[in-house]
Amino acid sequence: MFSSRSFKILARAGFLATAFGLGACDDDGSLAHRSLAPIPSETLALMEQAGTTKEAPTLIRAYKKEAELEVWKMRPDGRYVHLKTFPMCRWSGQLGPKTREGDRQVPEGFYTINPSQLNPNSSYYLAFNVGYPNAYDRALGHTGGTIMVHGVCSSMGCFSMTDRQIGEIYAIVRTSLNAGQNAVQMQSYPFHMTAENLAKHRLDPNIAFWKQLKEGADHFEVTKQEPTVGVCGKRYVFNATPANGQHLDPAAACPPLKHDPQIAALVAEKQAKDDAKIAELASNGVKPIRLVYQDGGQHPSFTARVAEVSRPEALVPPTEIVLEERAPNAKGTAASRLAAAKSPATNVAARQPIGGVSETAVAANGKGSAPEEPIKVSALANEPAARAKGSISGWLGLHKDPEPAPAPAAAETPAAPEPAKTTGKSTTKNSASAAAKDGAKKVTIGPLDKALRAADAQK
Repeated sequence: MFSSRSFKILARAGFLATAFGLGACDDDGSLAHRSLAPIPSETLALMEQAGTTKEAPTLIRAYKKEAELEVWKMRPDGRYVHLKTFPMCRWSGQLGPKTREGDRQVPEGFYTINPSQLNPNSSYYLAFNVGYPNAYDRALGHTGGTIMVHGVCSSMGCFSMTDRQIGEIYAIVRTSLNAGQNAVQMQSYPFHMTAENLAKHRLDPNIAFWKQLKEGADHFEVTKQEPTVGVCGKRYVFNATPANGQHLDPAAACPPLKHDPQIAALVAEKQAKDDAKIAELASNGVKPIRLVYQDGGQHPSFTARVAEVSRPEALVPPTEIVLEERAPNAKGTAASRLAAAKSPATNVAARQPIGGVSETAVAANGKGSAPEEPIKVSALANEPAARAKGSISGWLGLHKDPEPAPAPAAAETPAAPEPAKTTGKSTTKNSASAAAKDGAKKVTIGPLDKALRAADAQK
């Protein structure tokens, strides 16, 4: 059932048919005049200051955790310059890639937007399709589609902006494509790919996939040029061509690849510095965490000034799960031992509770804004140990990780957790909820060994 506020949003967007059946982020109408609006004069002035023009090629970068969408423009020397950052009004799901139809996930990866993907008649004010699923997604069997950047501030797996924002972004993209750019590259990330963020998320089950995205981000950062994106061996490769002249096959093993030696050296240097920084942060006590959202997020600048937004009740700070990191010789790492628990891989809110897993849950902002019911987190279900190595040394070797585990999908209403099955101290629903209300107070759920036994007992 929809809340009255959500119903108003759906009615305004004109997609009641979608909400009750089609499940897509796009709808047709007769609103093409919006697509002809010019780029605002203030933005044209920013382009001039940055040494670029409205006709120059455009590149987009999006970050889910920070809820930001960046627009970059090419200068005459072929290098991109950051033009403007738009706060994202709404995104849905969790951090991690989109893997299936209906999982509410905003996709992560490298996508292309060509002229045919612009929709001037969208009932979401204006919209363009990001191009999900791409070759990488299809190679892994990911399903779903019609993932848009659009207006109306309502998301079911899309990048949702305000009407005014999408009007400006659409005009920038349209102008570049009309001037001859074949396609606009869109890079979608879980967060800014900094050493600090990666140190915090080093045990997340999606870390192998995020290392691939970081490699592409590094290519862009060191060259400020659009990286050439390929897929082979069910993984991304960047600025690479087959040495034998063959075509890359997304599902087949990668052939020998050629790289520009200068770019490869710059990327390797950046990766080495970032690896050293990640190791330093870990050794200095930065805890590995996992963030669990009720259903996505919104840029904090919108808190007091957007009245209509999809699922406003889900816009609370994510629950921060502090993962235990063990030394490699201590019967395996925390992540690899959690991966051994063969729990069913269903969505986050519907999974069995971890029970005695030695993890600590706090509100991400430390101010007691967590939801009343604790959100359940699976024991990294069905995640091979090779995908989430538990010591910081497992971070090194960015090019040897397999494809990611499916990202958790957010349910409409989190299910009530079951009591933990442990022989030591247990944490009830009431105590966990009270700690969530207290914000900075941490709730230690129990020792890892008991969690694994509890997980086995729940099979």
